[in-house]
Amino acid sequence: MRFDIPNTSGSDLEKYFNSNDKRLIHKWSHYFDIYERHFSRFRNKPIVILEIGVFQGGSLQMWKDYFGSQVEIHGVDINPNCKSLEEENIHIHIGSQTDRAFLQKLKAQIPMIDILIDDGGHTMKQQRITFEEMYTHVKEEGVYVCEDLHTSYWLEYGGGLRRRKTFIEFSKRLIDQLNAYHSRQAGFKPDSFTRTTDSMHFYDSVLVIEKRQRPKPMDLKSGVESYSHNYHSNKGSVLKHKILTLINKILRFFRLPGFIWK
Repeated sequence: MRFDIPNTSGSDLEKYFNSNDKRLIHKWSHYFDIYERHFSRFRNKPIVILEIGVFQGGSLQMWKDYFGSQVEIHGVDINPNCKSLEEENIHIHIGSQTDRAFLQKLKAQIPMIDILIDDGGHTMKQQRITFEEMYTHVKEEGVYVCEDLHTSYWLEYGGGLRRRKTFIEFSKRLIDQLNAYHSRQAGFKPDSFTRTTDSMHFYDSVLVIEKRQRPKPMDLKSGVESYSHNYHSNKGSVLKHKILTLINKILRFFRLPGFIWK
């Protein structure tokens, strides 16, 4: 069945989608701008793509057209019928994205990934396990995309506003880790995510994480001071921080709100 939709965008991906007469593709309309923003730098290069969730195979064909003849595309789906959708440059792997053993085997079978798109079952467990197992298999300078995050607000997918185990809440904690180089608390330290993640981009229903090796940031200055900063000393600032930390420990013990010293 062909779905004719007016072409309202100049992006090559949306043009392909709107004129598609091949296998079925199912996407939200605002996703194409996101793809263009984060994927365009990979076009016509020898890259590896993994998409979790094959569906009818249409998006795999779209990636093949968009990225060019050098792309190597891998799709994962739990439905064994999807194996028949293989074609040149498109390889299909059958297994569950909640099966850690399957994902570990997959990593041994395929090269490191430039772009990973999680468009699978969209449950909280599926999204979390896929990230935990596959993020380290995305290359430095690669991109990790998790789609359809609106299921974090749908009870039937394990979601719900601010429920502790939703992928949205999980990804909020990743924001803390992105900033962990600046922590002054003993229990909060940089980890592998901190050291290998350049940025996180939140959109309606989509999280895009761009990777890059990232050492501890340096606080730099240049130029000549125009006036002296005498309003506090460094020693005073350190003492202030220690006092504030002690006060907040006491407040937490009594389960009272924290204190901010301005």
